[in-house]
Amino acid sequence: MSVKVDPRVTPARPDLAAAELKEVVSADRYADPVRYTCTVASAAIRRAPGDTAPMDDQLLFGQAMDVYEISNGWAWGQARADNYVGYVRADQISDFAQAPTHRVSALRAIAFSEPDLKSPPLGLYSMNCRIVAQSREGRYVGGAGAGWIFEGHLAPLNGPRPSDHAAVAERFLGAPYLWGGKESLGLDCSGLVQMALTACGHACPRDSDQQEASLGAPVEFDAALSGLQRGDLVFWKGHVGIMLDPDLLIHANAHHMETAVEPLAEAQDRIASRPRGGPITSIRRLQGR
Repeated sequence: MSVKVDPRVTPARPDLAAAELKEVVSADRYADPVRYTCTVASAAIRRAPGDTAPMDDQLLFGQAMDVYEISNGWAWGQARADNYVGYVRADQISDFAQAPTHRVSALRAIAFSEPDLKSPPLGLYSMNCRIVAQSREGRYVGGAGAGWIFEGHLAPLNGPRPSDHAAVAERFLGAPYLWGGKESLGLDCSGLVQMALTACGHACPRDSDQQEASLGAPVEFDAALSGLQRGDLVFWKGHVGIMLDPDLLIHANAHHMETAVEPLAEAQDRIASRPRGGPITSIRRLQGR
């Protein structure tokens, strides 16, 4: 039996599929996953095995991926953080199995080669990267494969989380727009929403249509867009932003080519006037807001 599935989140190709999907999709062969972990600051999840293929998502350092095949230097699998399926360079992941203990809570954290701010930097890790803390010296935490990170830029993975996802999103203000990105050095509209909610401990799918279908509860709105609250998610076809107050929207967008704040009314008029634009499709509010 074979049914229609969303290829973005279904590890299935005509020649290979996840063993757990054997009764759901048809494939030439099926395989069980092998858990791998991202070993670079960020790794592109691409639509096809090649450096010029479109990037649809990213793995951040320490995030896991279930891999079903490695061939010609590319791993094909499914990211554990948001279930996105695609190809990652095999030299950017490993089967390192230790569970992460900390997350990067700063917008960006520098990993140093020694527990000394004057030592050569090894990498720059963005918010929500995951670290396995193995040692501590002074004010620095030694992370497996990550170097030494200032303790103030880390937080225990199971510790308290921020409660205001709009405030987290504001920290990305000015970050450049990057299709498929979800880190401080470049991210898109749904990546901004996902990173803000992830930092607050909320599971969040990758793409805006998936977010619109699964996050929060619908908010009724009129032509004047009155009654909106901080944290409300505003959706268009293919786009999403976060309200900072009843009038202002923060969103990573291709008009400004960065994460920007502007009046919702202005964003609405501009997006509606684009050839591929349109009206607001829904506004959703997370529970407890």
